[in-house]
Amino acid sequence: MSKRILLTTTSYQDTPGPHHDLLESTGWEIIRERGPLPEEKMLSLAGDFDAFLCGDDAITKAVIEKSLPRLKVISKYGIGLDRVDVETATAKGLPVTFCPGVNHTTVAEHTFGLMLALFRKIVEENNLVKAGQWKRLTGHELMGKTIGIVGLGRIGKEVATRAKAFGMNVIAYDIYWDEDFAKKHAIERRDSKEEIFREAEILSLHTNLSDETRHMINWETLNTMKKETVILNCARGELVETESMVSALKAGRIWGYGADVLDEEPPPADHPLFSCDNAIITPHIGSRTYESVIRQATMATQNLINVMNGEPALAQANKV
Repeated sequence: MSKRILLTTTSYQDTPGPHHDLLESTGWEIIRERGPLPEEKMLSLAGDFDAFLCGDDAITKAVIEKSLPRLKVISKYGIGLDRVDVETATAKGLPVTFCPGVNHTTVAEHTFGLMLALFRKIVEENNLVKAGQWKRLTGHELMGKTIGIVGLGRIGKEVATRAKAFGMNVIAYDIYWDEDFAKKHAIERRDSKEEIFREAEILSLHTNLSDETRHMINWETLNTMKKETVILNCARGELVETESMVSALKAGRIWGYGADVLDEEPPPADHPLFSCDNAIITPHIGSRTYESVIRQATMATQNLINVMNGEPALAQANKV
């Protein structure tokens, strides 16, 4: 019986590159869906595939159990594994692979794109000029501002080095502190994310989603921040409690919000953040550059091929 692969990530499918040739060279049957797929859709597909090459689809305990015994590997395109029940996969002896180190530059650059757009009112000015209004608004410099980074991993470090190039003061919090990196780049350590919330003029979120970090930006924490704070989120939408963010933005409790992720993707047309003039939202494109997609897609494909052929993955998230 021919091996069947479920490919759901749209970045992979929509971006030309050698990853397509690599996957086709296997001779396996490739079934394409447009993710991210909810649990209901995944359950309808489960059981008919030897491998998932997935993005942010809901690969829950029920999906994994229905997919076995045929499913041999879950190959995650990207880094975040909060949509995959890794615990269940591990208990069932199912390898989960992922792609660390492939998109940190791209996401950091996008973070600065959102930052500059907010501080220099770029989106608003563009819309005014195209509407025939030569209205020159006054923005703010980044130089001298204090940026607080929650999560000083690969992406957080890339944001930090770019912030230093802009002449910014950098404070950061991470459970796993890289002292050598911090000393080299003059980054000040804080002992808790709450300290970052209180001190930062720009708050950039680069932590993973967990029970501890879910909704860590809420009405209580927002009220500890400076009123001129700009919050940037290129990590996970669920780090922010939406209603609290909307209330804070509309009340002028914080100055702005730049997000590449939302709590529901794709969002409904009436998502509450869309009514906030001081919010800039992009459709989860932080890692969507030709360079980054090719790196991620090639690694995810090679991970899949290796495991299917009984060889070690380039990067595996669990031990089975």
